[in-house]
Amino acid sequence: MYSVEVRDHIMIAHSFKGDLFGPAQKLHGATFVVDVAFFRPDLTPEGVVVDIGRAHEALKAILGPLNYQNLDEVPDFAGRNTTTEVLCRHVFDRMAEAARSGALGAGGDGIARIKVTLHESHVARAAYEAVLS
Repeated sequence: MYSVEVRDHIMIAHSFKGDLFGPAQKLHGATFVVDVAFFRPDLTPEGVVVDIGRAHEALKAILGPLNYQNLDEVPDFAGRNTTTEVLCRHVFDRMAEAARSGALGAGGDGIARIKVTLHESHVARAAYEAVLS
């Protein structure tokens, strides 16, 4: 299986509901490094997994509306804790749609699997990975 990965980052604010989160129930900031890996069994006729430039532009477009925002106020997350895991799935769903819609260019339709990883620090990260149907 071949793979290509692109990376960007976002700076956000948010708070969590529930005793599990202790002091993180208060508004706090976070900077996430976001990696998206694309997997396919064979390369395109051009010899790539996906157009890296288009993949990076798609990631920037997905993260743009979240960057420098208080996620507690973003309608997509109303009533939800914006945990690292929840944000992984949010990015995954939008990147999967970009692949299906042709936004990743030629070869995007052959992507078999996508993995989104958010690094919340140098010692902690979360990921969501699934097969594209």
